Amino acid sequence: MFEPCLQVKEFMEDFEGKWLIAGGWAIDLHIGEETRDHEDIEVAVFREDLLSLSEWLQNWRTFVVDRSRMVEDHVDESLDKHIHEIHAHREEAKLEILLNMKSKEQWKFRRDPQISFPLNRMNLQSERGIPYLNPEIVLLFKAKNTQVKDEQDFQSVFPYLNEQQKEWLKQALIIHQPEHHWLESLLY
Repeated sequence: MFEPCLQVKEFMEDFEGKWLIAGGWAIDLHIGEETRDHEDIEVAVFREDLLSLSEWLQNWRTFVVDRSRMVEDHVDESLDKHIHEIHAHREEAKLEILLNMKSKEQWKFRRDPQISFPLNRMNLQSERGIPYLNPEIVLLFKAKNTQVKDEQDFQSVFPYLNEQQKEWLKQALIIHQPEHHWLESLLY
């Protein structure tokens, strides 16, 4: 169980910055079981660690998503600010790296910087020591262009969210996606 996440943990051992499993796998790590099939694996890294990331990616073939187009490109600290998604390939391994922002002691939502989260509360780990992005943050990203898999993730993890997590997600959605139907569940 969680073999792709354990493989990423092994890959990331030499990376000097903070990293966290993101996306659907983060939801499953929070629940403690695999709830659905996953097409890919996403890793959240802070933009300020681009220098360390570029060194770590030296033996990977890298692509960036630039205005919805995937382009092969070398990743370094001069990467354009509008690029936040990197795809890295090596042999059979594939990673989707998502660049996150922070300011002082706060994670900042790149789509709306008024939404933030304390960094000291972003230290969740699975029973096997795999760090993962807080599920409420993962759900906030999934609230834009919500797909069937995102609905599954919300329904699966909702019973595992504590009141503080639900409240944060509710407030973030009110700011960023005030018409989102998940608010119905969060308001009661």
